[in-house]
Formats: sequence, structure tokens, C-alpha cells
Amino acid sequence: MYIGRIMHTDLITVSPATSLAHAQELTEKHSIDHLLVIDDKKKLAGIISDRDLKRYWASPATTLSTHELNYLLEKVTVDMIMIRSVVTVSTSTTIERAAYILQQHRINALPVMENDELVGIITSTDVMAVLFEAIGISDDSARLGVFVSDNIGQLQKVTGVLETAGINIQSLLCWPERKYPGISQMVFRVAAQDGDTAIRTLQENGIKVKLQYEKDITPFLPEGTV
Repeated sequence: MYIGRIMHTDLITVSPATSLAHAQELTEKHSIDHLLVIDDKKKLAGIISDRDLKRYWASPATTLSTHELNYLLEKVTVDMIMIRSVVTVSTSTTIERAAYILQQHRINALPVMENDELVGIITSTDVMAVLFEAIGISDDSARLGVFVSDNIGQLQKVTGVLETAGINIQSLLCWPERKYPGISQMVFRVAAQDGDTAIRTLQENGIKVKLQYEKDITPFLPEGTV
């Protein structure tokens, strides 16, 4: 899936001259965590987060009265604290690439650009929701894990066994095991009512199934691995 399919397009924006007090009001009114800052040329100039605003609200100037603090915050503008070097993505960026960018830069939101124009925003919450949906997490599914050698035909072998048993795979993930080069773990989900049958069928065909965290995974590895 691409960012353009799930981005938020009902953008709440502010100008660089917006006061922190008004910016805070906007985040609370619209229940959002980020405000996009647009300059007088309608270009993205920066981004400010609810966390940034709260940091300034928690000012060490504790000797000020509430009235004095509010007055001060009315004088402080968004351009004084906004992030100017904004990391952005395009509408054609994939969800997994967006997740990687968020993780690498340790940020929680990505403005979305198209032809140098701001068209949307996506947050880490949005990305995680899509990934969870892709993984297929639900109370109506059973999670099964198997280890296979990184060779051609291993995926077909496992899925073929389940197909013969009439069991539908709802989702499938695969990643390499760092401690065991040449071994990958496949994690897939089937309908909860098919869980026991899937486990039995796989084991009858010589495929070991891991159902929970195991400190030692060697008993589940393909024969000849260790």
C-alpha cells in the first residue's frame, strides 16, 4: 500500500507568526499531535508537535503567574520553535518505507508532498495501524511459526501442506534469523478454528511448529541446521 491511500488530507496548518498559545488551542480543538507550518508562499516551512508545545508550557519560569505566562506565550511564535528541516515523503512512498523513515529519524509524523506541494500528513499511528491490518492480528486467528532453510520452494512446501488440508492462510510474514545464517522464520495466521488442524497437519508432514516464545529455538530448526 502507498502513503497516498491512507494519508490525512484535512490538514490543520498555521503560519510562522502564529502564537504558541493559539497553536496549543488548535491541537486541543482538533485532537491532533502535529501542526504544519505554511509560509506566505503556501510552502511547507516547518512542523511543530504537541510535545514541542508542552515543553514550552513546562517552562522553568515557575515564578510567573498564570496571567504572565499566558501573556508571554502569546508573544512567542511558532517560527521560534518549529522544526525547519522537515523530513517528508511522496504519495507514492510505500507504507513499509514510511515506517523505516520514521524509525530511522526517530520522528512520529511525515508531511506528504506531491509535485513540491503539501498534500497530506501521515503519522506513526497510521502506519502501525496498516501494518497491524496486514499482519492480520485479531482474536479470530491463530499464529503459527515455522523455521525453514532459505532455499527455493520452502514457502511452497509449507503453503502446499496447508492447501491440501483445506486451510486458508490469512497473512504471512518472513524474516531471516540473525543467529542462524541461511534460516528464515515464517509466521502466518489462520482462522482460529483451523489452528489445531494446521498444527497437526504441518507436524505430520515433518514441519515443526513454534507457538510461543522459546529461549532455545534449536529444536524447531530444520534437520541438519545445528
